Amino acid sequence: MEFQIVLVLGLAVVVGLALGLLGGGGSILMVPLLTYVAGMAPKEAIAASLFIVGVTSLVSAFAHAREGNVRWRTGLVFGAAGMAGAFLGGVAGGYLPGAVLMIAFALMMVATAAAMLRGGRKAPPVGGETETLPLRRVVLDGLAVGAVTGLVGAGGGFLVVPALMLLGGLAMPAAVGTSLLVITMKSFAGLGGYLTTVSVDWALVSAVTALAVTGSLVGSLLTSRVPEAALRKVFGIFVLFMGLFVLAQELPAPYGLLPPALAALVAALVLGCRLIGEYCPLLPLLRPRT
Repeated sequence: MEFQIVLVLGLAVVVGLALGLLGGGGSILMVPLLTYVAGMAPKEAIAASLFIVGVTSLVSAFAHAREGNVRWRTGLVFGAAGMAGAFLGGVAGGYLPGAVLMIAFALMMVATAAAMLRGGRKAPPVGGETETLPLRRVVLDGLAVGAVTGLVGAGGGFLVVPALMLLGGLAMPAAVGTSLLVITMKSFAGLGGYLTTVSVDWALVSAVTALAVTGSLVGSLLTSRVPEAALRKVFGIFVLFMGLFVLAQELPAPYGLLPPALAALVAALVLGCRLIGEYCPLLPLLRPRT
């Protein structure tokens, strides 16, 4: 058990490092880490993940605010709607079977991996940024994204950033910084929903949180030294295989054999890409959008 705790704490630094380097995505690994390594029940792991993600995002949001990359009005409006959805998602998650939650989380991992491999959206033109918000659309999108966050315990940054760019007209740096404010608000609201039915080991969660925050701060210092596009693709592939692993663990037989088969197919395609170069069928997916 002591070895498991040490391993969890060490991997928490790695997850935080990924968050600092990529500005998102690392939190998607926290639930599998707490479930399969720390031995937490799925609902407890999701509640703990929401706390860890919330604190880590809050620290990162302050760092981005010092750089002027947080649009407070946009973030507070979107975040308020997201909090309502996250709380409802957290309450609902407390009554759903653990296996159902883990399958939903695995699907979230696959979607996150696809977004990371696909790359970013084109930023609005210089001078085109605005905080004029279509409130009805913001509320509906905030509720939907918040519900996903509250239900499965992931920050959902890959959903929030594009939404802020499209709905709020924010440039990429401002969208990333503002998304951290939104994720903080949604995570703590989702945690509140889960705590109506779930209790967590606060001593372990606090230690994991402290190390994840430390890793994120170190990662933020390394952003200028690491090629972000290549790192994002490698990390996206890793998240994809982790999502397939979780599906293999949670799906009943014989459906549990499908994720390993899909993983083998993806591995074969990636290997084929290295052999056939520009004719690789994955290139449209792996090449970032401009």
